[in-house]
Amino acid sequence: MKRSILLYPLLLLVLTSTQFSNDPIFEDPTKPIAERVDDLISKMTLEEKAGQMMYDAPAIPRLDVPKYNWWNECLHGVARNGRATVFPQAIALGATFDPDLMNRIGLAIADEARAKFNANRKVGYMDRYAGLTFWSPNVNLFRDPRWGRGQETYGEDPTLISRLGVSFVKGLQGDDPKYLKTAAMAKHYAVHSGPEKLRHEFDAVVSRYDLWNTYLPAFEALVTEADVEGVMGAYNRTNGDVCCAHPYLMQDVLRKKWGFDGYFVSDCWAIQDFYQGHNVDETKEQAAARAASIGCNLNCGSTYPALVDAVQQGLTSEEVLDDNLRELLPTRFKLGLFDPVGSVPFDNIGTDVVRSQEHLDLSYEAASKALVLLKNEENLLPLDPEIQSVFVTGPMAAHAQTLLANYYGVSDDLRTILEGVVGNVSDHTAIRYVQGALMDRPNVNPIDWYSEEASTAEVTIACMGISQLIEGEEGEAIASPSAGDRDYINLPPHQIEFLKLLRSKAEKLVVVITGGSAISSPEVHELADAIVYAWYPGEQGGQAVGDLLFGKVNPSGKLPVTFVEKLEDLPPFEDYNMKGRTYRYLEKDPLYPFGFGLSYSNFTYSDPKLSNQVITTDNPVELTIQVNNENNTAGEEVVQLYVSKQDRSQEDPMIELRDFTRVRVDGNGSESLSFQITADLLSNRNEDGEKVTAPGKYIVYVGGATPGERSEELGAPTPAMVEVEFQ
Repeated sequence: MKRSILLYPLLLLVLTSTQFSNDPIFEDPTKPIAERVDDLISKMTLEEKAGQMMYDAPAIPRLDVPKYNWWNECLHGVARNGRATVFPQAIALGATFDPDLMNRIGLAIADEARAKFNANRKVGYMDRYAGLTFWSPNVNLFRDPRWGRGQETYGEDPTLISRLGVSFVKGLQGDDPKYLKTAAMAKHYAVHSGPEKLRHEFDAVVSRYDLWNTYLPAFEALVTEADVEGVMGAYNRTNGDVCCAHPYLMQDVLRKKWGFDGYFVSDCWAIQDFYQGHNVDETKEQAAARAASIGCNLNCGSTYPALVDAVQQGLTSEEVLDDNLRELLPTRFKLGLFDPVGSVPFDNIGTDVVRSQEHLDLSYEAASKALVLLKNEENLLPLDPEIQSVFVTGPMAAHAQTLLANYYGVSDDLRTILEGVVGNVSDHTAIRYVQGALMDRPNVNPIDWYSEEASTAEVTIACMGISQLIEGEEGEAIASPSAGDRDYINLPPHQIEFLKLLRSKAEKLVVVITGGSAISSPEVHELADAIVYAWYPGEQGGQAVGDLLFGKVNPSGKLPVTFVEKLEDLPPFEDYNMKGRTYRYLEKDPLYPFGFGLSYSNFTYSDPKLSNQVITTDNPVELTIQVNNENNTAGEEVVQLYVSKQDRSQEDPMIELRDFTRVRVDGNGSESLSFQITADLLSNRNEDGEKVTAPGKYIVYVGGATPGERSEELGAPTPAMVEVEFQ
């Protein structure tokens, strides 16, 4: 009996081998991927090879190769492909400081992506946005609030971006030993953050120190820790070379130093910029040859058909195309796209997962954790649901667009802020809504039929802010005069005037602000009794806002960007030097510091203890800390660990976030946390990208915001502080 049982696997192996023995090697799932890829390449003509290096790769009927469109988006949910769960925008996810949440969101998006792919494949729909190679996340650093696409990032700090990005990618790609659930991408590589209107011709000049310590860490983390499958080159140049044909970044760093073995794609129509924007080439054949020769495997655009002529003109060779395909095609095999339907473990994921209750609950959880309470004078919030009268007003109260941000899917259940408020009050509450003001321009009609409502209501909730109509990508923000960027970083002036009018009549004024960037309006801080920053909070975001205002949600979001006082506090937009930028280098007091956010709980930090004050390369130190909640309201706190080198160079940041964790603390309770203080945690990169820990003393802070007087003025707890020495 035992002998016959042992024969079954052998028999199955024989049958499986026989099944594929007459098929081309590239169609045999039992063969190694490298062998399958080489077999497919060997069967293609030059024209077919160039075609497969296009984002909309055509079918090759004679080889039974189906067409495939590589261009798909899932920045905060499956995008541009019908119904999907709309999670909060990336910048809002940055405000959660929650890697576990990011991983769960990635898993949910991957399930919906596979379900939609399976359904589309059954009906033969394989066009753009219906595939499995997703061009997300955006791990550029949000260095300047004027950048319209900053909303697509996780914020201004390399550690935060890296941690969240790694978790998101791991969720998207899954953990199957053979197959990718979806293929994620790190973009836009590298040193890319506006201005949008100059991106097709601009050279972002940076020092090697800033390159390695600010602009590259997230990309390195996604490659070396998350094994991200794809990398997208940026439109601009960096230190002289175009980013989609950059020998140092693409070969020396990405392929050789980091060991990247996935595929590289140009941003869309970026190779065209070689000869129409940057003017480093004269013809499309030269541009195509340049990009392919330096390892841009895939062209999102229309230039790579010129590779055929480029080969014939001697500008490149067919062998170069083969090398690119060896880096490009494995992704399709890892996704199971050349394997029989039903043999991939994700082929049976059905559309019942799309916008499932589990995923809607996850979107709500993300929105709830992303909301940042910036001010709460005399503990006005949370409001009592039995309140007698509420006036809701402002251009964003019923503006569903503000839930979506950019790169979004669509939903049949968009919960606006107005709906979230109405759903929280009692049946006897008198609630009145009037929009009152436009988002992007003063009212045309000067008649005021609304402000008197503020004088009769117990609380006025003014929903102000902007949407992706004002900030976004180049041609998307149709109300932006600057190709999606912002010329000012405060609220539109007419919105400030509207708030002043309300303040003159309102008993209590709560301001909810939407936006994807730091909106720095000191006037709002002075006018409002309470302020909630809502970002672009996803399809369930309005419900989350309402629940926070009325106490079902205890705010725990933290700012992933610094809110400066005024535009004049920033260097010129085009200057990529980090001096004067972000909390790491900002020399002026901010309006709201990085990492700041209030809670209905009252957190304090105490009893910092070190296992040793001296750190060596081989001997880290353990730091323990108590996080206390000194009122009855249970809540979550984002505990942040910052490091400041006492004898720093001019290039070194003044202070840096190096670790963080979320912790739930019961009312009147306490939690003990520990952090490992290692040489790596104290290190920076030298000009060659190597980690170097300078001997000397370091101050380590643990608290609920960037350490400083401004944080404590706003109500953040005093951080705990210890000193360590690295020898």
